[in-house]
Amino acid sequence: MSVSVLHRIERAHAAATARYGPLVTLPTAVELFTAAYGPPDPWQVDVLTSDAKRQLLLCARQVGKSTVTGALAAHRALAQPGSLVLLVSPSLRQSSELFRKVSALLRQVEPAPTLVEDNRLSLQLSNGSRVVSLPGAEGTIRGFSAPSLIVEDEAARVDDEVADAVRPMLSVSGGTLILLSTPWGRRGHFYTAWEHGDGWERTKVTAAECGRISPEFLAAKQASLSHLTYQSEYAVEFVDTETQLFCSLDIKRALDPTVTPLFGAAPTPTLEDHRVVVA
Repeated sequence: MSVSVLHRIERAHAAATARYGPLVTLPTAVELFTAAYGPPDPWQVDVLTSDAKRQLLLCARQVGKSTVTGALAAHRALAQPGSLVLLVSPSLRQSSELFRKVSALLRQVEPAPTLVEDNRLSLQLSNGSRVVSLPGAEGTIRGFSAPSLIVEDEAARVDDEVADAVRPMLSVSGGTLILLSTPWGRRGHFYTAWEHGDGWERTKVTAAECGRISPEFLAAKQASLSHLTYQSEYAVEFVDTETQLFCSLDIKRALDPTVTPLFGAAPTPTLEDHRVVVA
C-alpha cells in the first residue's frame, strides 16, 4: 500500500473520530437491553433481533413493550449514524416517558456517547443521529422527513391522520415502523392493521404470558375491573369499549349490503312525499 493511500486512510479515520468520537464496538440491541434491564423475555429477543420493516406489538399493560422499543430506538441511533428516530404517542407526556427510556439506555453504553443536543423532548448524538419525541398529531409529524425509525406508542389511541402522514415518509426513507399498543375498541388504524393489514410482523403478549405479573395480581384485577376492560387491557382482545352506545357487531350487521331488509327495500322518496298539506 502506498504512503499516499495510508495518509488518506489516516485522515479519514481522524475526521470520523472528530465527528463521531472514538470508534468503539457497539453493543447489539439485546446487549443494550440486558445492560439496562436484565435478560429480555423470549418475545422481546424476537423483536430486538427482527429485521422486519413493519411490526405490530399487541401487548398487555406492563409486559415490557415500551422498554423493548426504547432499546430498539437507542440502538438505531447508535448503530446508524445520521438516523432520525421519531417517538410518537397520543400525548406529549406519553412521548416524553418513552423518550426518557431511550435517554437512560444510551447512558448504559461504555463509553457513553457524546450528546451535542440534550433536552426534555429531543437529543442528538455526535454521530449525527437524532431522537425526537412528539405528540400524536398530524401536523407535528409532517415537519420531519426521511425517518429511519418511527415508534408509535399506544397506537390504538393515536389519530388515524397520523398514520396517513407517516406512510409517505417511510416509503421514501425505507425506514422501520413499529406500532405498539393495548387494544382500544374495534376501530382505528391499529385495529385495522392487526386484523386486516398485509406485510406486518405481529407479536401478541397477554398479561398471563408475562412472568413478572403474578396470577394473584391478575385475579384481583379481573375481580375489580369490568369484563370488557379486563379483556382489553390484560387479555389484549379487541372488544367494544364501555362508552359505545351500539355494539360493533350490530353496526357491522346494519351496514352489511348482502342482508335483505326485513320489510323489503324502502321506496324512493318523491316530491309528493314531501308535500305539506294545509287543512
